[in-house]
Order: sequence, then C-alpha cells, then structure tokens
Amino acid sequence: MSSQPAVDPLTDSLGRPLDDLRISVTDRCNFRCTFCMPADKRYDFLARREILSFEETTRLARIFVGLGVRKIRLTGGEPLLRAELPILIAALSTLDGVEDLALTSNAALLDRQAESLVEAGLHRVTVSLHALDPALFSRLSGLDVPIERVLNGLEAAQKAGLKPIKLNTVVIRGTNDHEIIPLARFAREQGHTLRYIEYMDVGTVNAWDPKGVFSAAEIIDLIDARWPLEALDPERRGEVASRWRYRDGGGEIGVISSVTQPFCGDCTRARLSAEGKVFTCLFGKVGHDLKTPLRDGESDAALADRIRSLWAARTDRYSEQRSVDLAQGRFQPSEKVEMFRIGG
Repeated sequence: MSSQPAVDPLTDSLGRPLDDLRISVTDRCNFRCTFCMPADKRYDFLARREILSFEETTRLARIFVGLGVRKIRLTGGEPLLRAELPILIAALSTLDGVEDLALTSNAALLDRQAESLVEAGLHRVTVSLHALDPALFSRLSGLDVPIERVLNGLEAAQKAGLKPIKLNTVVIRGTNDHEIIPLARFAREQGHTLRYIEYMDVGTVNAWDPKGVFSAAEIIDLIDARWPLEALDPERRGEVASRWRYRDGGGEIGVISSVTQPFCGDCTRARLSAEGKVFTCLFGKVGHDLKTPLRDGESDAALADRIRSLWAARTDRYSEQRSVDLAQGRFQPSEKVEMFRIGG
C-alpha cells in the first residue's frame, strides 16, 4: 500500500480515535438469519437511487481516511449482491493511508467472485458461519440454503489467496452452542481463524433475550477442556475480539464478548450505511446524513468538518450501559437500527 499520510489525531469525547470504517454497500441479503432479519417480516429495501454510487462511497471513504481511518471493511446486507463490487474495491485499495481492506460475507456467492475480489485489491474476508450441521445451518440462515454453497465459497477464497480466513459464529444458548466444538475442529483443520460472538440485541427484530447469551468465558472453558488455550495480547487498540492460541500450535480463536465484557472504551469504529448515513455505534438509533450534502455539492472540507464534529461529540457506550442495566434488573429493549442496514 501507499505510505500513510500525516493527519491530526481525531478523538471523540471519551478519547477514542477514529480508525475503522465499515461501509455497507447494500441492505439486501440472500439469507434471512433469524437474529438479523427474520423471514416472516416484510422489509422495505432501499431503492437503487437511494444507495450511494461507487464514486460517492469512494469520495466519502477518502474523507474518512483523511481523518485517521486506516481500516475499511465492506459489509451489507450481503455485499456480494452489489453488482460489480470489484470496481469499488479497486478504487478503495488505492486510497492513501488504507492499511487493511476487508469484506464480511455469508460466502454463498464467494466461489464465483473470490478471484476478481483479490485482483481488485481485497486483503481479507470474514465469513459468517453459525453451524456446520446442514439442517441447523438452513434453519439459522432462514432459507433452504445448502451449506455446501458456503463451503465452496471458503474453498474458492483460500485458492484465490484470501487467507487466513476469519469465521464469525454467533452463539445462541440452546440453539447452536452444541456446534462450538465441531466449528473449532473445522477451523483448525482448514486453517481458519474462528471468532465466537455473544448473542447481542442488535436491531429490534431479533427478539433478543439475555437468557440466550452463551458467554465468552463459557466458550473458552469449553474449548480449553478439549484443546488447551493460552491468551494472546491485543495487536492494536480497538481490537474487539479477545484472542486465544491453541497450545498445540493449531491456530487461534477469538471471542467477542459485547454482553458480558463490554469493550466500548476502545471502540474506534464508524459505520456508513448504504444510503449514506453515519452511525457511531452498532446499537445506534439515528444515522447522520452525508448523502444529501454530498449530492447538494458540499466540498470535501465541509463534509470532513461534519464528520469531525460528529465524532468529536461521540459519547456512545451502549454495551457498557446495557451491562449495568442487566446487573440491576432494569434492562429494557430500545429501538435501534437493524443490522442488515449497517453490517456487523
């Protein structure tokens, strides 16, 4: 990559820098995962004219990079549903200062696109995989999707050079917690890095119940009893997963403990939705519109001032507050943006 430009550090009201930008390129998905967008709910998806063009997305990304962003991840919905996505990746890969360009996908279309994504400049891919059992996988995906499509996508990604691949597994007690060990075994055998994610109250449609949380500590204890683990130090500030290494050299895993061990204090992420709204928290309710001023002809400097002011005033610490409310027995669900609109 090109050399990193000098920028004045931008921090929020709690001293957290802006380092990581997640860009949703579409709100549409070819799955209906039950904790994201249940199949029995009708959705008003965005019209094409409402979605940022690749040129608009690249322009905003360049402004974010100028404010300190070093990591960009493309999300959805399912980002591989966006036509000609390699064009956007190629444009983003040339931005001065971008050190890591990644994509999160369900991998059902990855076998057809892995090579073109790598050729365009994609560095890494993370694949959502919540079960290996075919029947359970289909049930969790919300559609009759054969797991072979995902496995084929993973294989194609490896052949194209996207490795090590990260797998994300949301663990729900009583639903797929029995898959923790089989998934760990699969990841060890394939050379993937598996990250277990505590079941969170993202959006408002997933009927979240704290009783469904299978804690990160329980996950570590379960795997450690089968393959002994040792803790790893964080590689950088803002790393959301606690990392553990297999003592036998079989790779590593991560656990994301947003519910039981919140990490709001080190959150360095901003999220740009497909229609050009900035969310400063995964659990945010209101996005801040950048598309309208952009399309009205506002300059890069003025758009940067908008983002700078928004980040400087940021106070988000939802997970920490949720932890306090749960402990005191006064947690109440609140309205939040749905995950399929801003990615994970």
